[in-house]
Amino acid sequence: MAGNADINVTRRIIRAATKIEAHELTATLLSFAFVFILMAAYFILRPVRDAMASDWSDVEVSWLWSMTFFFSLVAVSVYGAVVSAVRFQTLVPAVYAFFAASFFAFYFGSSFVADAVLVDKAFYVWLSVFSLFHVSVFWSFMSDLWSREQAPRLFGFIATGASVGAIVGPLITALLVERIGTDNLMLVSATLLLLPIPIILTLARLKITTLGNADVSADLSAQQAIGRNPFAGFGIFLTSRYLIGIGLFIILYVAIGSFVYFELKNLLAEFSREDRTQIWAYIDLAVNSLAIFTAMFLTSRIATRFGMATTLALVPLLIVVGMLVIALSPVVAVVAGLQVARRAGNYAITRPGREMLFTVVDRETRFKAKPVIDIVLYRGGDMLTAWAFTLLTAGFGLGLGAVAAVGAVIAAIWAVVGIYLGRTYERFGDIGVDPD
Repeated sequence: MAGNADINVTRRIIRAATKIEAHELTATLLSFAFVFILMAAYFILRPVRDAMASDWSDVEVSWLWSMTFFFSLVAVSVYGAVVSAVRFQTLVPAVYAFFAASFFAFYFGSSFVADAVLVDKAFYVWLSVFSLFHVSVFWSFMSDLWSREQAPRLFGFIATGASVGAIVGPLITALLVERIGTDNLMLVSATLLLLPIPIILTLARLKITTLGNADVSADLSAQQAIGRNPFAGFGIFLTSRYLIGIGLFIILYVAIGSFVYFELKNLLAEFSREDRTQIWAYIDLAVNSLAIFTAMFLTSRIATRFGMATTLALVPLLIVVGMLVIALSPVVAVVAGLQVARRAGNYAITRPGREMLFTVVDRETRFKAKPVIDIVLYRGGDMLTAWAFTLLTAGFGLGLGAVAAVGAVIAAIWAVVGIYLGRTYERFGDIGVDPD
């Protein structure tokens, strides 16, 4: 009896704090658990992937980033085609079962394939492809589950599960990697990815019975359009100075990301793979914790008080300072600190600001050009800037300090582009006119 009373009290507290109706509670908690598991599984594996990179040269990693770009285009196109041909309720559990099976294959593959390095490199690329889908498919499923009235009330609470999973995942890796090794972490993550399948089936049943949302369906037109041609929006993109500015902003962001990543990869080469995995896990833990805190308490205040120009230029200016510090003292602690500041600042400040830039363009522009920017330019920028870093180190023989000085110049240009975009957004957004 006491147990039932405690459960009832907990339910009343949740309903009062989150505006969840009684008949929505089970489905909401399952949705929370769903995205929590997805993020935890991904962030268990992410440090494992990043630790591998220190075993390879800059040239090898640049080739892997190139392969990631091309495989990502193929994967997105295939997914868009499958969405058009397969019932969505069948596709979603199949996606997670497929990725779980792939990670089981990587786990056992090292025992059967003579060249373990080849397996590691394939895993390195494949996890980046997985990162395109694991949360995107989840939110498409949520759009298929909840009505327009329910989504604004419930999605904020559900999204908290992603934030918690992004903290728990790297914490699991940091605590367990020295005890069970990196390969067994792959097995843990693959097993976790199987858990959403019964959750999906249960939610599909609750959608019709408890929620009464049988008529609700997700709008998958964007995925289908990208599947037909991920380059379809290039014409619109190339005729808009404003969109070209956003694209340049993205490329400069990924350039800085590539420079910091490669610098840290090279500095960690002297550590064991388990130690590197633990360091990357603590970096992810710090990034996700700081990003949540910043998003909750600082992001909206910065945007509303200082304006979009400052919001977009803030992180680039911090990176300028950080790169100059690295140029003088290229050590692991400094580069790791900059990696935390860069990624947390992007998640909490730069990325929300970047998404706001699309609110002043028309729906067709947003629908067709945004995938070009988010997929083609982002992943393509990764590839090109990886080779740029490799050219500086392997081609011109520059040391980490000199490369960091180049990075400071790139970050300064990034800040200038951010100021331009922010001022353009504020100028044309206030009068309701398209920037072009």
